[in-house]
Amino acid sequence: MLDIDCAVIGAGVVGLAIARACARSGISTVLIEQHATFGSETSSRNSSVIHSGIYYPPASLKSRSCIKGRELLYEFCKRHGVPFRQCGKLIVATSAAEQTRLEQLLRNAQSVGITEIELLDQHKVQRLEPALSVSSGLWLPVTGIVDSHSYMTALLGDFEQHAGIFAARTTVTRIRRITDGFEIHLPDEETPLRARNVINSAGLHAAQLASNIDGLDAAFIPRMHLAKGHYFEYSATAPFSHLVYPVPVDGGLGVHVTLDMAGRMRFGPDVEWMNDINYEISPERADVFYPAIRRYWPELPDNSLNPAYTGVRPKLSGPGEPAADFCIQDASTHQVPGLICLYGIESPGLTASLALAEAVMQLVQEQDQ
Repeated sequence: MLDIDCAVIGAGVVGLAIARACARSGISTVLIEQHATFGSETSSRNSSVIHSGIYYPPASLKSRSCIKGRELLYEFCKRHGVPFRQCGKLIVATSAAEQTRLEQLLRNAQSVGITEIELLDQHKVQRLEPALSVSSGLWLPVTGIVDSHSYMTALLGDFEQHAGIFAARTTVTRIRRITDGFEIHLPDEETPLRARNVINSAGLHAAQLASNIDGLDAAFIPRMHLAKGHYFEYSATAPFSHLVYPVPVDGGLGVHVTLDMAGRMRFGPDVEWMNDINYEISPERADVFYPAIRRYWPELPDNSLNPAYTGVRPKLSGPGEPAADFCIQDASTHQVPGLICLYGIESPGLTASLALAEAVMQLVQEQDQ
């Protein structure tokens, strides 16, 4: 006898969305999280932006799940009373090379079906944001911000209303394949939990968890790269009412302007490649931020940035490498029936979460047929 139909490991925003989708489909589900609460790592240490989908190649999972997930997320927020604001975003250029990059982004947006987009000249940009000093910009009114904690709380609430079980402070030490499912070994339990399906949504720890799954060939476990991003708060009244992004940089989207639901303004993230996870932030890191921000906002005052927080992203591409797509593996890839592993779920993971949950739910249903 199995204890549960599905065990989802990792209660970040994507794990929460997957567990909710399973529970709502009538599948008995436990959501296992090593920390004391949900969303303690990548999901609570980002910009909380609802992305448009402009950056990603048309055939990619990032593109498809971001565009579909954006619409699903706006609908979810309205239905569940989650605070959000569709404030719009400007991606700005300050040189001829960056102008060319904007035009490439515009063509990519058109190829993936983003119709609400406009290329603005300098004067039109300044009508939207007078403080900016740029040559042009792309205007994306579909972009927004969300109260990510409220969103994750709503996901967990809906999961538990559909008989889902949330097991916090629970670390998985080993997963062993048995005849009709898996044994999931937990350090404080003598008897392992038995589940028909296991979904590895452990984010930063997905590769390490995968290495503890008996029968999973290590050749299918990708190498993870850790990219740390720092955020700094602006100490005065925000001069911007929209999100402002530079053109993308290696490993990220550049030091951009992000707003929270109260209108407070932060800048970040930058990209610092790491070997180990840590969330330390040094005030001296601001020395990198001032020149980056002044490329599009020259009037940024001295001594106006204060350390806010950091986040670490699990990436499948390293320094200087082309950006990698999301990776979802099931038995058709790794030959372990009942196991689904998600790797490299970073930005736009929050935006894509509900669409990714639908995709994983479909795989679960196909495996059970």
